[in-house]
Amino acid sequence: MKTATAATPSDASPARPALDPRTRRLLEGPIAPTLLRLGAPNVLVMFAQAAVGLIETYFIGQLGTDALAGVALVFPVVMLMQMMSSGAMGGGIASAIARALGARRREDANALVLHAVLIALAFGLVFMAAALLGGRALYAQMGGRGASLEAALLYSNCVFAGAVLVWLFNALAAVIRGTGNMAVPATVTSVGALLLVPLSPALIFGWGPLPALGIAGGAIALLLYYALGSVALLAYLRSPRSLLRPVWRGVPLRWPLFRAILGVGIAGAISTIATNLAIGIATALVGGFGAAAIAGYGTASRLEYLLVPLVFGLGGPLVAMVGTCIGAGQRERALRATWVGAGLAVLITETIGIAAAVWPHAWLRLFDTDPAMLEAGALYLRTVGPLYGFFGLGLVLYFASQGAGRLGWPVAGNLARLAVAGAGGWLALRWGQGLAGVFLAQGVALVVYGLINAVTTAGGAWFGRVGWPATPGRLMKRMAGAQAAA
Repeated sequence: MKTATAATPSDASPARPALDPRTRRLLEGPIAPTLLRLGAPNVLVMFAQAAVGLIETYFIGQLGTDALAGVALVFPVVMLMQMMSSGAMGGGIASAIARALGARRREDANALVLHAVLIALAFGLVFMAAALLGGRALYAQMGGRGASLEAALLYSNCVFAGAVLVWLFNALAAVIRGTGNMAVPATVTSVGALLLVPLSPALIFGWGPLPALGIAGGAIALLLYYALGSVALLAYLRSPRSLLRPVWRGVPLRWPLFRAILGVGIAGAISTIATNLAIGIATALVGGFGAAAIAGYGTASRLEYLLVPLVFGLGGPLVAMVGTCIGAGQRERALRATWVGAGLAVLITETIGIAAAVWPHAWLRLFDTDPAMLEAGALYLRTVGPLYGFFGLGLVLYFASQGAGRLGWPVAGNLARLAVAGAGGWLALRWGQGLAGVFLAQGVALVVYGLINAVTTAGGAWFGRVGWPATPGRLMKRMAGAQAAA
């Protein structure tokens, strides 16, 4: 099973331009040190972005369990937007630019910036309209009632009124990551997170001339973070330090450039929707046990969401390295880089998962001390935490497949995860297994996701039909055939 690789625009002149040192490092540098060097600032930026949400959740938790439950209801939808804009469509943007630079098509890479911004603006408007018009029905379906539902609506309406800012920020960061520069997005995000530490409580609780806005204050602080960050990223792209020289006026819009982004981004978006549907369905299943159970599961599952930016810390450089190598025809190096990144991702996520299972209250008490909330959250972490390594494996292979422009099997893996999580959780309730059964289904779903991505990638899914077992000689022969066909 595979998706068609996005068409590669070709406007290159006969004289091939020299490679930029950053591009050459992706093609020729030692794989593990290069990934770690590029991943260090990217892990920092992902920690900072995760910290943004955690800071906000900490302060909103001081408003009570209903406010925390309201944010838990909205959180899967916010993360859907974050993951689609940064991981899915952002991965498509970074992959398209990396492949263009690897093939020495600098003019295409420059033009892709405008196309990426237009795509981001369009998706931002769609998210804004969908959340503002359908929020009440969605959150009620997920189990929101009374005060928790009203808190969810207030928070959701404030956040999604500025959805375009979130999409613009993540698109610009992806453009810069596609060039192999992870430091600039890391710096902008980290500085913004530091500013959010005093700004969020000031707007939530009031300070000096600022009124106490409650749960809405957290949302407004978040949007200010994205607005200022977008201005900073645009300023960098206009500076002499930027590898790209985007032109904003008079650039003809070309479908092949849109397709180079959307061919990867839309497949990634389907995968992202499946991920967040799995969380949303689990939230709905948990909703029958009350607001405290929703708050406990929502707070515990935030740790799983935290794994996404952590793995993306490696996945961002992996998209750039794999995409650049694929563009330059170095398919064997692209595959080697993938397995190096996979090993690192499994190590990180499994370590965190085991720690969470052993000491669940160390995480949960950061947000609330309600006994019922702690009980539900601890049950989730003890059940699912030890299986987080499979989630890290599947996710990092998803990012590598973005760089290769081959997302068919990662999408299938995520759809399988959704089916197992949803059907398994429903059956658990039907059979009287309660929360423990619902959470066990979530854990099994992570195992299915990781194994499908690993088996198909190892079986040569990037280079044609999956064949198993895939010996190194067989894979090399298949890569040679794919290169000849290209």
